[in-house]
Amino acid sequence: MSVCIPVYNGERFLAETIRSVLDQTYRDFELVVLDNASTDATGRIARSFGDPRVRVETNPSTIAQPENWRAAVRLCRAPLIKLLCADDLLHPRCLEYQVGPMVADPGLAVVAARRHMVDERSRVLAPRRGLAGLTGVRSSVEVARRVVRSGANPIGEPGGVLFRREHYDAVGGWHPERRHAMDLDLWMRLLQCGEFLGLPETLAAFRVVQQSLSVDNEAGVYEHQKAIMAELAASRHLQIRRVDSTVGHVLAPTGRFRRRVLFRMSKHATRRDARLPSAGRPGG
Repeated sequence: MSVCIPVYNGERFLAETIRSVLDQTYRDFELVVLDNASTDATGRIARSFGDPRVRVETNPSTIAQPENWRAAVRLCRAPLIKLLCADDLLHPRCLEYQVGPMVADPGLAVVAARRHMVDERSRVLAPRRGLAGLTGVRSSVEVARRVVRSGANPIGEPGGVLFRREHYDAVGGWHPERRHAMDLDLWMRLLQCGEFLGLPETLAAFRVVQQSLSVDNEAGVYEHQKAIMAELAASRHLQIRRVDSTVGHVLAPTGRFRRRVLFRMSKHATRRDARLPSAGRPGG
C-alpha cells in the first residue's frame, strides 16, 4: 500500500508525522513525500530518514494545495492509498487495522477510523472524535443520511481514511473546487464504488494548529460542506429524508462552533507553553 504526504514548508511537524508512519506494525508500504517546492528545511528533513520505504519527490515550483494532493496520489504505486497531512499522525496499528479489511473484502470502498484532536505538542484536546453512528459496515445510503444529519464531516480528515486507487481514479480524485471540504467530497463519491467500514478504534490524530484557522478558511469549510449536503439531498439514490436535512440545518452551526472551540483551546495551550520556562515545558 501507499501512504502519501503532500507538504509545503512543513519543517515544524514533518519529522514526527513521518516517524508515525515508519513506526507502523504493518510494514509492507511505501511512503511518498511530495515537497511542494518548500523554502524551509522540509526536503532535508524528509530525506534524513534513510528508510528504503521513503520516496521523496519535489515539485519544480509551488502549486495550489488541491493540485499538490492530486499530484501526491498520482505518484503512489500501490492499489491502496492513504493521504496524510504533514502535521497529522497515525497510531502504530493504523495500517494493520485498515489494510486487513480492505484486502479481505473487495466490496469495501472506504475504511475509516476515529481520531484524536491534538494540539501543537501532540497533547489530546478532544479524544476519539468522529464516526458517530457510522461504525461497522454501512451502505452509501446509511452514510449519506448520517452525513446530512450531522451538518458536518463525521467521517473525518484524510489521515483516518484508507481507499482504493482504482476507485479514486474512477470518481475523478480530489476536486479542487471543493478545496475546503475535499475530504468529505471524495469520501461520498468513493461510496459510489462500494461500502463503508467504520472502525471503532482511534487510529489517527488531527493536529489543531492555530495558523490553520482563518475567517476565510472557516467560512469556506462551512459553505463547501453545505454544498455537499445539498448535492446528497438531491440524489434520489441516496434517499435523504426531509428530517435528515432538517436536523443537519440545525446542527451545522454547532459543528462550526466546535471547530472554533478546538482552535481556541490549542491557541491557549500554545500561549501557556510560551509563558513557561523552558525547563518546565514538555520535552524541554
